[in-house]
Amino acid sequence: MKNFLLSLNSKFVTCLFLSLSFIILFSGKSPAQDEAVIIDTVLQDDAVYETIQAGEFTPSKGFTLFKSGAASLNISVYGLARYINQLPGEQSFEDHLGRTRVIDTRQDIMWHRTFLWASGHFFTPKLRYCRIGVGIGPNVGTRSMMGTWPFFLSSDRVLAEEFFRPGFTSGVWIQGELLPTFYYHAMLGNNLSQLGTTASNLTRDLSTSIGFWWMPTTNEFGQRGGNGDFEMHEEVATRFGVSFTHARDDRQTSVDNPSPNNTQVKLSDGVLFYETGALAEGVTVKKADFDELAIDAGVKHNGWHAQTEYFVRNLSKFDAVGPEEELSTIPSSIFDHGFYFSLSYEAIPKLLQIYASTSWIFDDFKRNPWEIVGGFNVYPAGVRALRLNVNVIYVDKSPASSM
Repeated sequence: MKNFLLSLNSKFVTCLFLSLSFIILFSGKSPAQDEAVIIDTVLQDDAVYETIQAGEFTPSKGFTLFKSGAASLNISVYGLARYINQLPGEQSFEDHLGRTRVIDTRQDIMWHRTFLWASGHFFTPKLRYCRIGVGIGPNVGTRSMMGTWPFFLSSDRVLAEEFFRPGFTSGVWIQGELLPTFYYHAMLGNNLSQLGTTASNLTRDLSTSIGFWWMPTTNEFGQRGGNGDFEMHEEVATRFGVSFTHARDDRQTSVDNPSPNNTQVKLSDGVLFYETGALAEGVTVKKADFDELAIDAGVKHNGWHAQTEYFVRNLSKFDAVGPEEELSTIPSSIFDHGFYFSLSYEAIPKLLQIYASTSWIFDDFKRNPWEIVGGFNVYPAGVRALRLNVNVIYVDKSPASSM
């Protein structure tokens, strides 16, 4: 598997991206946006509610501000408020080099996120916004980077996916249905993650990613492919996917600064890969190849949802500086792999969902981080758009600092 990842270089992925784009552009098939492409036959009726002000509102799908044969515009909003408490309050850990590091634990109440979506069509419904897009989008290296969010079981991703996934960046992407029930999403981006970087930090190396998924039984997997069988499928719904990301990654700040702007890539002990001293005392990695592959499978039926995903990630071709005696000690590559498995059940349909998950990561440093998760969601309005989530996680040797 490691040799296979190394063979998938940037030239191959770029050629694949361009070839796929050519095929789709001339195929004559251009489906609608995420919510409309994957039409859920068991979703609630698309009732439209008049509002006091201009526009129309469809639960979970936003406000339709304008609709005609020539164009349409829909606006939807997502917000998340969260209380978090990490226990015990005072913690430390030993990294892969045997150094003790103090953990800055959290107990706070925060308005965590606000997002605004704009969607619709112009001239013809076959040309939908975001079918061919330019802007900030995901490097599609894992399932959750292709539409699941914000309908996770909890308020965020499981540990393994958060550790392995790439990030969001500016670029161009194309999505569609390549064959009946077989979909694709390809992205050409500026870098692995735009978070914390500016145009002056960027290099000439672009990131490439592509994902495919197949829904053979019902040609849908619930709203946005969300976790949990909220829709109570009477017919078995299945989804199988694969995704790949390649980037010639960069720390995106000078070596004079020990703290990198690029914080997307972490080692299996949670240490930032591009941090000075991450691999050896005084050594700074300036550039590295990032190659990541993910394979996922899921099934939904009668309120049950089982989901799993397997990841492999290889970091290689390090461009590093530092003391010669320390440079000789760093590895030539770092290979990690792992998986998660989640199971959920709609205990009271449209009201109460219960779930459990586990993640395991098998790394070159033999730390083998893992987690176990349990929780429930309450839907007071009977729609996915409004929920109360309670989530408890036990983590051993966390490799991800994101909360």
